[in-house]
Amino acid sequence: MAAFTLNEHGRINHWNHAATELFGAGPLQAAGRSPASLLRLPQEHRGAFEPEVFGHVWCGACMVPRADDGRPAEVGWWVYPIEPDGDRGPRDVRVLALAADLRRLREDGPGLAMDDVLVAAPDGAARRAAGARLLRVEPVLAPPPAASGQDGPADLSRRNGDGPGHGDGRGNGDGALARRLAELLPTAGAAATDAIVSRVLAMGRPAVSISVTLRLPVVPHIGDMPRALRIRPRAVAPHTAAADHDDRDGGTSGTSGTSGTFATAGAEENETLTFLSEAGQQIGGSLDHLQAARTLAEVLVPRVADFAAVQLLEGVAADSAQPSTDLDETAVMRRVAIAHDDEPGHWEKIVPEGETLVLGRGTPFVRAMRTGRTVHIPQVDAEYAARLSAAFGGRDLSPLFTGRALLVVPLIARGRVLGTFKLLRKPDRPGFDDLDLAMVDELARRAALCVDNGRLYRREVQVAQELQRSMLPADPPEVPGARVHYRYRPAGQAAQVGGDWFDAFPLPGRRLGIVVGDVMGHGLTSAAIMGQMRTAVRTLAVEDMRPDLLLRQLDALARRLGEGYVATCLYAVYDPVARRCSFANAGHVPPVLVSESGESRVLPVPAGLPIGVGGEPFETMEIDVEDGSRLVLCTDGLLERRDRDIDQGLEKLRVLLAGPARPLDATCDTLLDVLATTAPADDIAIVAVGLDGIPKDDVAVWELEPEPSMVPRTRAQVAFKLAEWRLEAVEDTVQLLVSELVTNALLHGAGSIVLRLIRGDALLCEVYDDGQDMPHLRHADATAESGRGLQLVSHLAARWGTHRTDGGKVVWFEHRLPE
Repeated sequence: MAAFTLNEHGRINHWNHAATELFGAGPLQAAGRSPASLLRLPQEHRGAFEPEVFGHVWCGACMVPRADDGRPAEVGWWVYPIEPDGDRGPRDVRVLALAADLRRLREDGPGLAMDDVLVAAPDGAARRAAGARLLRVEPVLAPPPAASGQDGPADLSRRNGDGPGHGDGRGNGDGALARRLAELLPTAGAAATDAIVSRVLAMGRPAVSISVTLRLPVVPHIGDMPRALRIRPRAVAPHTAAADHDDRDGGTSGTSGTSGTFATAGAEENETLTFLSEAGQQIGGSLDHLQAARTLAEVLVPRVADFAAVQLLEGVAADSAQPSTDLDETAVMRRVAIAHDDEPGHWEKIVPEGETLVLGRGTPFVRAMRTGRTVHIPQVDAEYAARLSAAFGGRDLSPLFTGRALLVVPLIARGRVLGTFKLLRKPDRPGFDDLDLAMVDELARRAALCVDNGRLYRREVQVAQELQRSMLPADPPEVPGARVHYRYRPAGQAAQVGGDWFDAFPLPGRRLGIVVGDVMGHGLTSAAIMGQMRTAVRTLAVEDMRPDLLLRQLDALARRLGEGYVATCLYAVYDPVARRCSFANAGHVPPVLVSESGESRVLPVPAGLPIGVGGEPFETMEIDVEDGSRLVLCTDGLLERRDRDIDQGLEKLRVLLAGPARPLDATCDTLLDVLATTAPADDIAIVAVGLDGIPKDDVAVWELEPEPSMVPRTRAQVAFKLAEWRLEAVEDTVQLLVSELVTNALLHGAGSIVLRLIRGDALLCEVYDDGQDMPHLRHADATAESGRGLQLVSHLAARWGTHRTDGGKVVWFEHRLPE
C-alpha cells in the first residue's frame, strides 16, 4: 500500500516507495508539499488531509491524476488523524494516509495469502476465463474481529501463531496487520509506531469490499412454465417449427424443441455482447482518430460484414475544423479505411483508401448523416447500384454493390456528425437482422466517441507541443568567453508534453546566465507554467540578482500564482572575466563540471526545496573555474530510468563526461545515445557550456578618484587603451561617451568610481559607483542646463543600460567595433 504522513502544518514528511509508483512523484517532489497541491485532489476531499480540520477517519475513492504523466489513477483512501499522545505519541505525524490502486485490483483481482506466504497470486486472465467479473471494488473500514464476528485477518493470525502470547503481544489478534502497518510508517521509534498502529486499529482497519459475479451454466425447465413467459426463437428452422407446432398441441416434444432454441438464442446474444465488448476495447485502444476508424473497419469484417468502409468529413479527418452540425451539397468526405474478406487488393483500385469524396444529397450516405439514422437496404439491385456508382464520380461500383445487403451507419458524437461507415454482405449470406442492426448502432456510438476523443486528443497534443516549442529557446546565445549548446528530447508519448525548460542568456558585464528547470506534471498546464517560469527568470535575471535571491523571488511569484506552480530549478551565472561560477538550486539535480584536464565531478550544490513550496531559504555557492572547463546541466529525464535511480544516472553521467575534451555537440549526442532511450518516459533537456574565459589582455580596469580632474585624465587613459587595441576609428565617440558616464557618476553618484572596458564582439564600457539612485532617460528642454548626457549616450551607443549591484549601481554602454 502507498503511505505518507503529514506534520502539524499539513506538509508531507514521509513518502514510501509504493506512493511513488501509484502517484508518479518521488520523495523529493513530495517533501514539504501539501497533498492538495501535489496530487490535485478533488476539492471535496481535501479537508480529510488537513490536521485539526477533519477530526475523524475518512475512507473513500477518487480519481487522481499522476504527477508524472497526468494519467488518472483510481485511488482508494484510508486517512487517519493521529492525535498527540504525550511522550508516547509521534511528534511529527498528525495525519496518516494509506492508498491503494483500485484499478489494478479490479483488473488483476485479489490474491490469497496466509500470513507472509502468497498462496495464489492475483491473476485477472484466469479469473475472466473462469467467468468471474468484478463489479465493484471500494475501500471500507473493517471493525475489530470481536465486533464483526467474522473470521477476518485477526482469526487467521491466531491460527498462525500471532494471537495473544505470540508475536508482538498486543493481545487483540491483529499482530500480522500491525506488523504490516509498522512497515509502512517512518522510522520514529517503537513507542511512536505503536501509538500510530493502535490508533489505526481502533478507528477501523483498512479493507476492501469486492462484489463478484460468476457465470453459471443454467438451462431453464420449460414444461411447467406459463406460456406467456416462454422465449420464442428469433429465427426458426423447419425442424424447430415442427417441434413448436407439437407444443401448441400439448405434446411433450415441444419442450425439447423450445429449450434448444432458448439456449441457442441466449448463446447468440451472449456472443454479441462479447463481440461488442472486445470490439469496443480494440477501437478505443488508440488515441489516433484515423487509427480508431481503421480498427472499426477491421473488427467488422468478417464478423458482421464482408466489406466495410469508413468515410469521415474532411475537416474531421484532417482535424482542420470542428465537426459540422449541418450538412449541405458541398460536404467533402475522405475514405479513411476499408476492410474486406476478398483477395488482398481486390477492391483497392475502385475504392482506394484516402480518396476525397463529394456525395450528393440523395445518396444514402448523406441521408444517414442528415437524419442521424441508419439506412438499411436489404438488397441492392442493378439499377440502384448504378445510381450509387454515379454518386462516386461515375466509377463502376456495380460489382461491389449489386445483390448485396447494404447498411450505412452515421458516426455522431456529442451531437456533431463525424462521417459514416458502410457495410456490405454478399448474396450467399443472410441479410442484416434486428440483432445485427442493434449491435451495429451500439458499435457506431462507441466508435464515434473514440474517433472524436482521438481528434480532440490530437488537437490538444498539437497545441501543447506548439506551445512548448514556442517557449523553448531557438538558438544558443553567442557570448564572449563561453560556448553554449542545447539538446532537447520530448517524452516518447504524445500525452507526455511536459514542463522541462532550459535557457541561456547574456547578463551585464559579459556574464552568462544558465537555467534548467522541470515543472511538475505534463500537459498544457505544465507547458504554460514552464513558459511563465522561463519568462520570470529572464525578467529577474536582468536585475542582476544573486542566484539565491533570484530563486527566492521566483518562489514567491510561483506561490502567488497558485498551488500548482511547482518546479525544480538550477540557476547558474558564469563570469568569464573573474572566471567564477555561482550556483543556486531549488530541488534540481546538480551539475557536472569537467576540468580542462578531463577530471569530472558532481558539484555539491545545496539541494534546496522546489520552487512553489516555500519555507526555506536558498543558498548561493561560488567556485573558481579554469579556462577550458565544461559545465553540463540536465533534467532528471536523462538520468532516471526503470533500471536505475537518479544517483546512479548522475554517476554514469560523470563517468561519460570524464576524459579528453570533445566538441560540445558530440558530447550532447553521446549523452542522449548512452543515457536516454529513443522514447523516454520524461522530457530530457541538456545544456553544455564551454567555459573559455575572456583573455586578460581584452580587459582594462581603472579605479578613479572622485574629483573633477579625473574626467580629462580618464579620457586620455581610454584613448591610450583604444590605440593599443587598434580601435582608433571609434576613439572620439567612445571618449565622449565615457566622459558622460564618468561625469554623471561624479555628480550624481557616491563613493569610489570604477571604469572597466572589455573588448569582445563589441566594446563594453561599465562605470561603477556606490550610489543608489538609478539614472533614467529624460527629455531635456531647449533651455535646460542638464539632462542631455543619457540622451547622447542613447543616440551614439549601440546599447546602454543600468543595473544594481550589491554595493551600488552600474551604468554601461556597448559600441560596435569597426569592420
